[in-house]
Amino acid sequence: MIAVNRQYNKKMISPFTVPVSHLPVVLASITSCTNTSNPNLMIAAGLLAKKAVEKGHRTPSFVKTSLAPGSRAVTAYLEKAGLLASLETLGFHVAGYGCMTCIGNSGPLAADVEKSISENNLMVAAVLSGNRNFEGRVHPLIKANYLASPPMVVAFALAGCMGMDFKTDPLGNTADGTPVLLADIYPTEKEIAEAVEQSGALSPETYKKCYENVFQSNETWNAIPTQPSKEFDWNRESTYIQEPPFLSHRGTEAQRESSSVSPCLRVKQHNIPTHCLAVLGDSVTTDHISPAGSIKPDSPAGKFLTSLGVLPKDFNSYGARRGNDRVMTRGTFANIRIRNLLVPGQEGGITKFLPTGEVMPIYDAAMKYKEQNIPLIILAGSEYGTGSSRDWAAKGTALLGVKGVIARSFERIHRGNLVGMGVLPLEFAHGASVESLNLTGEEEFTLPVIDETFTPGSIMSVIAAKPVQMNGREMLSETEFQVRVRIDTFVELQYYLSGGILPTVMKTLSEPQS
Repeated sequence: MIAVNRQYNKKMISPFTVPVSHLPVVLASITSCTNTSNPNLMIAAGLLAKKAVEKGHRTPSFVKTSLAPGSRAVTAYLEKAGLLASLETLGFHVAGYGCMTCIGNSGPLAADVEKSISENNLMVAAVLSGNRNFEGRVHPLIKANYLASPPMVVAFALAGCMGMDFKTDPLGNTADGTPVLLADIYPTEKEIAEAVEQSGALSPETYKKCYENVFQSNETWNAIPTQPSKEFDWNRESTYIQEPPFLSHRGTEAQRESSSVSPCLRVKQHNIPTHCLAVLGDSVTTDHISPAGSIKPDSPAGKFLTSLGVLPKDFNSYGARRGNDRVMTRGTFANIRIRNLLVPGQEGGITKFLPTGEVMPIYDAAMKYKEQNIPLIILAGSEYGTGSSRDWAAKGTALLGVKGVIARSFERIHRGNLVGMGVLPLEFAHGASVESLNLTGEEEFTLPVIDETFTPGSIMSVIAAKPVQMNGREMLSETEFQVRVRIDTFVELQYYLSGGILPTVMKTLSEPQS
């Protein structure tokens, strides 16, 4: 155990050996996606680990560490450079390759760490070298998630907390009690360059050797029997891959039965009042909308898998089950940190089922609305759908029965994805917002009619109606406000009128060719 700086007289909570006010780091991962493909950074991380080990330093026991490169070549050149063993001494063992911690495959923390976090409602941190740090994604108990270069992931793992000034606070002491600063063990550019050269990290041969036998090296994969077929042989018992329902209204009866929700009913055809499924604030990310990370046993997706005989230890992650719409739809808007203003003061994927006022999971409410043939909308603030572009953020929205999203502004790609799934993106016009219009989300919203005569980008009207008591009588109070319809091109108009991109493609393929 390294000796951490004790100059601060702050509260200590077991099992942490740093003051909890310093934001303990409970997870540190050098993971794939971004800078694990940079040999200089990976070698720098290895050299830093080597020097720390030589000084007698170790990571605190409450820090979970892992190494998940994007390529097997990284393991090869770290090993050749004599650095892999030092990383392993600090707990950075190779856990796998590809999407790991940043996609939510971090696994559980130590039992005593999770117990302490939960019982004391502690704010703790994760530090990773990936490019995803959304709330609740890395681990459901970790609210503060930081991105750092691989060597700095090692440094924060050694420090055990985020509240360190690396210029003045030592990482620990040598055997004779001499304080060791980060600058004392951080590798120089010359040391990094020499190690990169000696390890073959930039040599094409390193990569060729790792992948020259890639198609024969995985015995498990190779043992899967294959047979040529023009169509995929769907296994209706699979919990990982199911035929998606996006074209079920054009498919067979079996396909329609397999769909967890009916295909999207376009507003232009029905123009009936919609109910609000969720009222969301600013900067709602695709990570809040789209299923990501671990699957909780008590969530709709977890209960669904349990009903199929899948044990919680085998749930895997939403990312691994993205081929099963039944799992993914149940995980849409199920992020543990999402805040739905229809249920103020609470976090998580819950909403109020407006016909009865009952609070329930968003998926359950959406299915009850479906049973009553009530279409849905989402109300939101600025930058709706920001973050990484994720197809399931739009797919899941459509499959829940959401016909439109009214927001102050949209992230560019997510707006296009919504149109591609037949969901109408509408922007409050003239600087209006949920707050300025005094909308609660409990109104019934009538959306504009979109047909072949629509001009992309037009401003149209939405009517929000809510019963009110006046002079002892119930009357209907209506608020009409303008929105800009964010169908931006005539191509997008065709997508929307067809119900999305896939129906458009099917329609085009079925039309006689001249």
